[in-house]
Parts: sequence; structure tokens; C-alpha cells
Amino acid sequence: MPDHNNDHDTDHFATRLSHLGRPGTRTHGFVNPPLHRGSTVLMPSTAARREGWKHRYDQYLTYGLQGNETHHALENLLANIEGGTRCQIVSSGLAANCIALLAYLRHGEHCLIPDSVYGPVRSFCDRELADRMGVEVSYYRPTLTAAELAALIRPNTKVLYLESPGSHTFEVQDVPALAATARAHGIKVLMDNTWGLHFFQPFAHGVDVSIQALTKYAGGHADVLLGSLVTNAEDDWHTVRQTALSYGQYASPDDCWLTLRGLRTLNVRLRHQMESGLALARWFAARPEVLRVLHPALPEAPGHALWKRDFSGACSLFGVVFRPEFDTARLDAMIEALRLFGIGASWGGFESLALPTYGSVTRSVAPLDLGGHAVRFHIGLEDTADLIADLEQAFPALHTAPMTSA
Repeated sequence: MPDHNNDHDTDHFATRLSHLGRPGTRTHGFVNPPLHRGSTVLMPSTAARREGWKHRYDQYLTYGLQGNETHHALENLLANIEGGTRCQIVSSGLAANCIALLAYLRHGEHCLIPDSVYGPVRSFCDRELADRMGVEVSYYRPTLTAAELAALIRPNTKVLYLESPGSHTFEVQDVPALAATARAHGIKVLMDNTWGLHFFQPFAHGVDVSIQALTKYAGGHADVLLGSLVTNAEDDWHTVRQTALSYGQYASPDDCWLTLRGLRTLNVRLRHQMESGLALARWFAARPEVLRVLHPALPEAPGHALWKRDFSGACSLFGVVFRPEFDTARLDAMIEALRLFGIGASWGGFESLALPTYGSVTRSVAPLDLGGHAVRFHIGLEDTADLIADLEQAFPALHTAPMTSA
């Protein structure tokens, strides 16, 4: 019986999510692939054991740390939906960010990091790359032009790191223009594409390594920690794979299996959450208490033109900036009055979240001034009418709660 598992290149996104990384529809047996756990792999001969090292860049069973069939199924599916060729699974999204930077940077070299970068990545750059490894780290304004980027490039610049939209503040970067400038100078382009996921195709826009926190929408159920690095060129694959192996990076096969299961419903979750997120973003934008909404898919939002050009959709994570008269005490009271929104980190799961970002955003290039305090909202799978009703009953706290004493 022929294997139809790889005959999906022309299928749409939803179809590929349903069929890739599992036994073919004409294969007798369970629909889902089995979960493989293990460390020791037995070889048929000593000669086969000696040959194993030659296959470190292949999906080849040599030892548990190099991955097994469960990892391979997830890697194949992720590479496909991002438009790449190879994928390395690691233990978390932060691990994926760090492995990507470690893969391309050495002592005395220079990297460019957006000032809007995810906070833990900033800490890694400052403490590990700069302080321990002697890598020069420069932060740049995320909305800079290609010409402005060119002025920041040094002879020892090796990496341009992108995150679009930016963490907490949702700046959209002109990825094609920035990537083209970097590549013209022989600089590798790394991008955190967790917000874009499927909606942004990184390799079609000049990215060399795409990074994902699979903890978010890919897993979808707030119960896994996982990350991925997808490449499109063979030399990048070798660089990323070797670095991950050198640092002993490994992902739980249980988390990989759960993420495979989560990906089966990703299309319907993304579409539902995108629509719900836009409905809530518009509701916020119409409220007199709100100064502005940081959601790239809103026409009035900064970066909307770039989003419309480069993205095919939007996830349900966005920021809300409140008018300056609403201080932290009143915002805390409003958030704590919510019934359906949890207060917690992460996003992309089935649950809605409200996370205050005031006092937690660091900037190096210029002080951050949004005009008021901001809250990051993630919209889950709840009914939109219920979420709006919950916000409506919590918003009075903005006006009635005691203000912070002077």
C-alpha cells in the first residue's frame, strides 16, 4: 500500500494540519501515531553503531537525546506549516530563542536586537551573551527603516534578531526590507514568529531561522512547554541542529505528542480566536476609558499597513492602553474584578487572560511612553458576549476604586 502521508503539498492549511505527521488514511490502525518514550536505542550490529554519528542531522534513531519518531512527526508538521524544510524541537520557547542566538554568535561578534524583544530574551542577551560570552549586543528601535538598520551594522555584526509584532507593545517590523539589508551584509536573520505562527510565512520574507514557542497556540491547551526552530537551508539546519545537540537540548516526547494533538485543531481555534480577538479589540477601542488598542489588525493601529501586506491573519493577543488618569491601583482593581479573565503569563491557550504590563517593560533605546498604563489581553475560546459582559461589569472599578496615594 503506498504511503500518502507526504502527498499534501497542494493541500490547504487545515487539511495539512489534519493529515501530516500521522499514519496515512489508507494505513490500517489507529488514526493517531503512538507515543514513543526512550533513552537507549539498540543497534543491529557494532558497525551500525559506529555509523550512527554520520546521521546526526537526520531523523535517525541513535539515542533518546537525538529524538525519536514522536519528535520527528511533530518536526515534519511544523516545518511544513512555516514553509521550511527542517525543524529542531527544544524544551521551551525561550530555549529556542537562546539556541538560535548561540548557534550564530561567538566572542567578539555583534548582534542587533529589537528594543521590543521578549523580556527573558533581553535578560539572556545582557547576562549570557554580553557578560559571559563577550558578544556585543545593540538594541534598536523596532520600527526602524532599512536605511537606519544599515547605519547600525558593524564589520563584526553577525545576527539580526526580529520579533514582529513586538512583545507587549506590538510593533510590526518591515521584515522583508530589514532581512534584505541584513542578508546583503552577510548577516543571519533570526525571527521569533510565535505571534505570526501560520499567518506569517518567514522564509518567504527573507528569514533564515524561525523560532516558535509551541507552548502557545500550537499546544493550545496551557499544558505543555515546548519550542521549535525551523530552517530552510541545509547549512542553517546543520548549525541549529549541532548547537541544540551540543547543549543537550531535549523535549519531552509526551509534550511533543500533546502538541501534535493540539495542532490538529489549530486552524479552527486560530480562526475563532482571531475573530473573537478582533471583536474584543473593537469593543476596547470604543470605550472612553481607553486611549488606544495595540492590535496590528485594527486599521487605526500603528503598523497596520505592514501587517496587512505581510500577514494572512492575526492571533488573539493584543495590548490596551488606558487613559493616563487611570493609575495602577484602579487598573489592578478592574483586572481583579474580572470573572472570566485569568491573571497569568503565557497565551495561546483556550483560556482568556489579562496581564498588567505596567512597570514590567524595559527599553534601552528610548524610554517607553504609551501615553498611559497598558494591559495585555489574550482572548480564548469563551463566548465573546460573555467576555464583553465580564469586562462591562469590571470596568466600573476604574472609576470607583481608590487611587494610588501620592
